[in-house]
Amino acid sequence: MKYKVGVCQFEPKLFDIDYNLTRMKKLLEPVNADLIVLPELVASGYLFKNKEELKKMSESPEDGHTAKLFKKLAKEKNTSYIVGFAEKADEKFFNSAMLVNPNGNIFIYRKIQLFFEEKKWFEPGDTGFKIFKAKGGIRVGLMICFDWIFPECARTLALKGAQIIAHPSNLVLPWCQQAMITRSIENRVFSITANRTGTEINADKELTFTGMSQIINPKGEMIKRLNEVEESVYIAEIDPEEANDKKATVYNDVLADRRTEMYEL
Repeated sequence: MKYKVGVCQFEPKLFDIDYNLTRMKKLLEPVNADLIVLPELVASGYLFKNKEELKKMSESPEDGHTAKLFKKLAKEKNTSYIVGFAEKADEKFFNSAMLVNPNGNIFIYRKIQLFFEEKKWFEPGDTGFKIFKAKGGIRVGLMICFDWIFPECARTLALKGAQIIAHPSNLVLPWCQQAMITRSIENRVFSITANRTGTEINADKELTFTGMSQIINPKGEMIKRLNEVEESVYIAEIDPEEANDKKATVYNDVLADRRTEMYEL
């Protein structure tokens, strides 16, 4: 089965929703694909210094600025999009990602493993790890950024049937891109890590993001890795059904061979 997946990497501007949405639209409109993954918190930027800043940047997954743009793009381009955003739900705030399908359906994942000062601003995710169907019925599991360092996250998605793990990120540590190769190998899934670029400064806080967004196949082979600074959308043609084969050798199945009675978890 031929299926076009993409990864979008760019540099959002902190607290400039209009610029960020316009920039994403400009990057995505010329591109044709079945599924495209974008970074974490792309409309708001990342580096908050207080809860009030987060409150101003947070939005509804039904009728917020980000949802409106991607519902329009999904319908016009006949593409599924996965994009990170700051979600307001009642009086709680979550670091979330939405899957927006061409038919207008939106599915939400809330980040389980919060990183560093995110613990000061966001509630821990409460959605659990679920599988959603993107365009064509392809089974997609969502993780966000620091979820990568906990192998249980990707394993749970694989056990639930994910063919593709979509991974919106704002990475600052140097290890994730290589670790996601292992996540693909040990679970025999495609992984798409969409990272951002650039440096954000907010008062005395500063973070530089590592770029290097990538698409990995179930054998751990790198289909594409962008560089640290480029702003672009890369599209690759894959066969998602490759992720249904969990055999590492003719005798070894990475899921069926687990001896859970021996694991002290």
